Amino acid sequence: MNRILKVGAPVAAQDGFIQISFIVITVIANRRGLADAAAVGIVEKIIGFLFLVPSSMLSAVSALGAQNIGAGKPERARLTLRYAAALACSFGFVVAVAVQFAAEPLVALFTDAADGAQVVRLGGQYLRGYIWDCCLAGVQFSFSGYFCAIGRSELSFLHNFLSILLARVPGAYLASRFFPQTLFPMGLASAAGSLVSIVVCVSAYALLRRHERT
Repeated sequence: MNRILKVGAPVAAQDGFIQISFIVITVIANRRGLADAAAVGIVEKIIGFLFLVPSSMLSAVSALGAQNIGAGKPERARLTLRYAAALACSFGFVVAVAVQFAAEPLVALFTDAADGAQVVRLGGQYLRGYIWDCCLAGVQFSFSGYFCAIGRSELSFLHNFLSILLARVPGAYLASRFFPQTLFPMGLASAAGSLVSIVVCVSAYALLRRHERT
């Protein structure tokens, strides 16, 4: 029971903090006005669909990595991490580039293009910034799966907590305050959060590898 809770409790806390951060960002968007709130809500639905691929890497790396760790093949677990991160990042990059040319049409699927022109315009701005998170999130999701596989889920909690505390929420707040006419910087705040996560993940991974060699 202790070993199960040691792995599961940080994951549960991590998911809780992530959901809280989404609520806070929604509150920030709601304070900007009805059109901004509607645009953010629509983009969150689009992102939720596109994130199915990078988020699935967490489960894939966790399962395959744990299998290889249990079989006494840690190098294969590390290879699983690398391949998953490369696949997720490649998918995210292609999607991010494609969305730069199709942001407004995607948002327009959820609202009337004429009556909701303001929502479509703001949603396109937000989506163009937010979509880069699709490229970066796949990498940090893969690291989260790896940390869970080796029984160090507290590292997964740590990088998510720091990304929320240092970038996602404060970045969204500052972008909303200093760029009231556009949602693009606010979308970039999410990508900045994933970038912070990647820095923490790579640092933690390097420290673990150094510890293993010594």
